[in-house]
Amino acid sequence: MPIFHPSLTTPPIFEGGVLQGSDLHFTYPDGNAALRGVSLKLSAGEKVAVVGPNGAGKSTLMLNLNGILEGRGQIEVGGMRLAPENLPAIRAMVGLVFQNPDDQLFSPTVFEDVAFGPLHMGLPEQEVRARVDAALEAVRMSAYRERLSHHLSIGEKKKIAIATVLSMQPGILILDEPTSDLDPRARRTLINLLRELPITMLVSTHDMRMVKELFPRTIVMDEGRIVADASTMEILENETLLNAHGLEKP
Repeated sequence: MPIFHPSLTTPPIFEGGVLQGSDLHFTYPDGNAALRGVSLKLSAGEKVAVVGPNGAGKSTLMLNLNGILEGRGQIEVGGMRLAPENLPAIRAMVGLVFQNPDDQLFSPTVFEDVAFGPLHMGLPEQEVRARVDAALEAVRMSAYRERLSHHLSIGEKKKIAIATVLSMQPGILILDEPTSDLDPRARRTLINLLRELPITMLVSTHDMRMVKELFPRTIVMDEGRIVADASTMEILENETLLNAHGLEKP
């Protein structure tokens, strides 16, 4: 099992590709086909952006990659196939941070929120406390451990939401619109944090300035399909591609 710790200088390594999705399809009960044959592969240490217009299927893809939603196709993480018997292990390996941090923060204090995952893994108290300390240190929120989660700013809540996932020691971090609703200072703080985290990362975002600054590789989605997957600079220089899929050059 890959181990995350803020003192790591290299990301956790799985054998082969970290994450691979092959021919993924997902249709909602109302008949909306949100994924139409999506295939992608992330290698260890990559930081990859997923961009596209609203309704492109980005969030649906994220929810499929750790089994919250289940469609057709095959997903493997570290060589382990996503299947019911492997679901707890996959969810521990693929940490998902939702767009709205209030979807992840429901305990009275920051400490309890960050400790929730390790506690439900059945870890001993000493290990839980060590994981909470390491996760809060990683997001520079150690001084907030006894604060009330619902009293925090949106930027602070987003960092604590990331800590709740890091305390599970995942090998991959998936984030959905991490900079949405942030003021410029909080946005800059979060971008710096994401840059420094030594972990494989897949991020869905509309923040094209962040994409240019932070992610060497970009995947463009539209209408449930991947329409481009290339270096970020190649994507950003292709104005025809950007215009066709509702994206602006930063």
